[in-house]
Amino acid sequence: MDEIKIRGRAKINLSLDVLRRREDGYHEVKMIMQQIDLYDEILLKNIDKGILLESNCEFIPTHEGNIAYKAAKLMMEKFHVDRGVHIYIDKKIPVAAGLAGGSTDAAAVMIGLNKLWGINATKEELMEASLSLGADVPFCILGGAALAEGIGEKLTPIRGINEWVVLCKPNISVSTASVYGNLDVSKIRKHPNTDIILNALENQDLQSVVENLCNVLEPVTESMHPIVKDIKRKMLEYHAWGSLMSGSGPTVFGIYKDYNKAKSAYENLSKVYNQVYLVKTYDGRGSYDHK
Repeated sequence: MDEIKIRGRAKINLSLDVLRRREDGYHEVKMIMQQIDLYDEILLKNIDKGILLESNCEFIPTHEGNIAYKAAKLMMEKFHVDRGVHIYIDKKIPVAAGLAGGSTDAAAVMIGLNKLWGINATKEELMEASLSLGADVPFCILGGAALAEGIGEKLTPIRGINEWVVLCKPNISVSTASVYGNLDVSKIRKHPNTDIILNALENQDLQSVVENLCNVLEPVTESMHPIVKDIKRKMLEYHAWGSLMSGSGPTVFGIYKDYNKAKSAYENLSKVYNQVYLVKTYDGRGSYDHK
């Protein structure tokens, strides 16, 4: 096998809670993440040596500052691989959007190289190694839906939702570090009731899921970028079952049980915003499909 193509899927947060700031500077979180069927396509080709990274997206670095580049380097060093790889990222997930677009590319590179190079590491081994790249990467390797705890590395697979999702990213980029830096955990007014959401997911009580959507970072990002609140209000006006900001933002998503309402919302939002998407949630089966 000389090449492999992998799909790296975006995620949304059905809940995001921050419990405390740890002494090492990381924040301890408790959140529910769900993959969606919006994906980048990553083509990996064997070359003699080194790492060559290219992309159709001008906004991502093509050097060692790219997390996908770091993922390839990690695979080479950890598994003592004496060959190189050409990485091409066909970027469809918006950048700096709260959708784990970089993390999922890194995860796809690790999964793809594991197969391309015949390393045969287990998914658990890849997830453990990937934590050094970023807190969301282990989830992106796991796929589907999961409860994430610790700094995001303690993952429990759960039953997700199977609904239409409309995403809207305003024409701004948000720094995750700045959002967490402006978060005062002691002043969080409303924490998500994660146990209620988990129970509702297990019983597929989707009404309870959407009624309890909560992201403690949302007020922080809204205070810096009020447009986030405007988009959320529009989602609900356009008959979303529930709406929330994903991750540190600024992407807002709406959950729709009716395709026609989702399509109408997509069309209305597309008149105002450039980055609007209509997709289904993704259960993780066949995650990182390859050709």
